[in-house]
Amino acid sequence: METTIYKDYQTHVLLPGEGDIPVLFVCDHASNHIPDELDNLGVQDAYMNEHIAWDIGAADVASELGRLFLAPVVLATHSRLVVDCNRNLDDPTAFPAVSDCIDVPGNTNISKTERESRANAFYWPYHHAVRDELRRLEGLAAAPALIGVHSFTPAMDGSSRPWHIGALWDKDDRIAGPLIANLSALEGLVVGDNEPYSGRHPADFTLDHHAEAEGLPHLGIEVRQDLIDTPEGVKKWAGILAKALTPILKDRNLYTHRAGVL
Repeated sequence: METTIYKDYQTHVLLPGEGDIPVLFVCDHASNHIPDELDNLGVQDAYMNEHIAWDIGAADVASELGRLFLAPVVLATHSRLVVDCNRNLDDPTAFPAVSDCIDVPGNTNISKTERESRANAFYWPYHHAVRDELRRLEGLAAAPALIGVHSFTPAMDGSSRPWHIGALWDKDDRIAGPLIANLSALEGLVVGDNEPYSGRHPADFTLDHHAEAEGLPHLGIEVRQDLIDTPEGVKKWAGILAKALTPILKDRNLYTHRAGVL
């Protein structure tokens, strides 16, 4: 599936929302773009459309959810191989030298200066945009919600992944709990509760930094990539998610700081 190319924007793109639901959708791995000066980081072109470079379909699902809820969306516009916006910068996987057994020569023995340069050029502007949009949404509610959208491969390490959608959360299940219940009520839908990844894993910087640390309601969504690799699939699964999320996000009682945080 050919998704929108965001390389005209250096660090991120904001799709503004005009609705009254105080929710922000973000996509850390929206693009497979690598700036020309980095020469693909030495990775063969054939791999750049695979999951090592981005979350296939995730940007389109996030954008469609923003459209359906009239809510803002912030999308990172560089490949996760340049710098992974969902990692702490001191995490080795923030600048991966190997991704799913594929070597990334441009990240081998990367210098501190190069790390800082990429972080300043791509990582922090994206996170500043997320922060600024959450601050703007405080005009609608004291504690706006943050939802991160990702996608996952149908199989990993030789094992199939049966889930259609996964809900990732840690200490705050205000969105995850009812979403899992709503989706599980749909016949034939396999829903992951912290599957295939866990919201409790430390490699979950965006939600931890912007939402959990401030007690904002939040959720990580994972959608299986083979379901959203066509425009039709994107509309179908974004629609399923939107229907399940609507009663949750329309409950004004959701938008409070989690007790004990602030």
